[in-house]
Amino acid sequence: MSNAPHLYTTYQQLLEQSKVMLRLASEGLWDELIACEMDYVSAVQTVVQLTQENASLSQAQEHLRPVLRQILDNESEIKRLLQARMDELARLVGQSSIQKSVLTAYGKQGGHVLVPQDSLDAPGT
Repeated sequence: MSNAPHLYTTYQQLLEQSKVMLRLASEGLWDELIACEMDYVSAVQTVVQLTQENASLSQAQEHLRPVLRQILDNESEIKRLLQARMDELARLVGQSSIQKSVLTAYGKQGGHVLVPQDSLDAPGT
């Protein structure tokens, strides 16, 4: 008995999961995205297994090609958004390091405020 309908349904479910993950990444919901990743990886493993079992079904593979293309496109976009977020976090960490250095430098002055003073030797005094 053929598992082609089950395979197609599983691919469709994987596509829906990838759409959810793409939406979460687009909205910057990183914690929710990470939570979805485990289910996504499990679904990918299921798809791989079913695909291997149905390797001889060329007609099913033709129907799955557009679905797989969309899944791969979604993954590429998710990776792009994740990279942008990583770059943003790296920039923020860099700014934080600079702020810490500045605070450390000022902190070494022991609370002394340096202000220009009138010189005692100034003319007219």
